[in-house]
Amino acid sequence: MTQPPKAAYKRILLKLSGEALMGDLKFGIEHQACHQIAQSIKEVYDLGIQIGIVVGGGNIFRGAHAEDFGFARTPADHIGMLATTINGLVLQQSLSSLGIESRVMSALITDSLVEKYNWNHAVHSLNKGVPLIFVGGTGNPYFTTDSAAALRASEINAEILLKATKVDGVYNDDPKKNPNAVRLPKLTYSDALTQRLNVMDATAIALCRENKIPICVFNLFEKGAMLKAVTGREIGSLVTGG
Repeated sequence: MTQPPKAAYKRILLKLSGEALMGDLKFGIEHQACHQIAQSIKEVYDLGIQIGIVVGGGNIFRGAHAEDFGFARTPADHIGMLATTINGLVLQQSLSSLGIESRVMSALITDSLVEKYNWNHAVHSLNKGVPLIFVGGTGNPYFTTDSAAALRASEINAEILLKATKVDGVYNDDPKKNPNAVRLPKLTYSDALTQRLNVMDATAIALCRENKIPICVFNLFEKGAMLKAVTGREIGSLVTGG
């Protein structure tokens, strides 16, 4: 009889981009993509791993679109933070459809929709095995959801930050533009910062470096990829202190 894989971590932080929820669409939310993401999270949940999730809002609106719309950056970022709330609620319901009850916590005050983020309540829920979905970014303009992921990972003492993308790791160049781009299985925080390798934004990487949280970048839609990441098997790219 095949033994189930062993968890390499007790607590993780998963960073999902809003675009991951689009699937093959150019905008919005695709139910098949949400279901697939929820299934991948369930595989990790079934191992008894405590899960924190930070979700972006780029499938609906990005603060960086401010200039295109003629908006001021601060309210544009607020719109982006509200977009993450929509995605968080969608993800919560996707997990619920698989029998997993989770909590959504927001950095913004949106009491009629989701509860306000509270560190004590978050840690208590994680200790009870309840997955948490963090929305609203950091609650401040000019900070990305990558920074929010690094912040929440630090606050909840996550052992690793999983950065789920649509590519299979970090490359030395854009693989869509350069067919000779090489994937880097392992690199340091300093490499990511000095070479501008587009792992996460500089604030996020610096925060992970300060708190010694490794970052694993992997293709979310590769079958079994998230399970490999949490069971210590080689997948994607791993960013550490070297």
